[in-house]
Amino acid sequence: MKALLKGFAMMAFAGFVASSAVAAERGTAEEASALVKKAVAYIKANGKEKAVAAINDPKGPFVDRDLYIFVYDMKGNNVAIGNGNASKMNGKNMLEMRDADGKYIIKGFIDILNTKNSGWFDYKWPNPVTKAVEAKSSYVEKVDDLIVGSGIYKQ
Repeated sequence: MKALLKGFAMMAFAGFVASSAVAAERGTAEEASALVKKAVAYIKANGKEKAVAAINDPKGPFVDRDLYIFVYDMKGNNVAIGNGNASKMNGKNMLEMRDADGKYIIKGFIDILNTKNSGWFDYKWPNPVTKAVEAKSSYVEKVDDLIVGSGIYKQ
């Protein structure tokens, strides 16, 4: 009986450690908003052209684990994205992009930024790691005519 209880305790501990490791691989809301603030400061200090190059670099300073910066203009055109898809995304108008429930994502960002200079937007999006559609939240800030953001998968 003691051996059985010890086995259950070890399995529970292993599960806790594994879930903690997965959580550590995911960025937090605080880390996402800090990354956005870092990108906004970089844009202001270095200009749009240099910032776009840095943000588009998937190994650059604007990627941290599952967090990366994305930039759209206020018309919905992708300007930069740090997830490795810059060659496919840059220059494309994504204004009509919807989540799994049909919710407009970029229009949601624009609506927030038309009323205040920053905020969170919730939607559902496929997680590239789990392949499941999950709840996601993106923090966005407006700088000039740009939407600068980063998103987290909610746990």
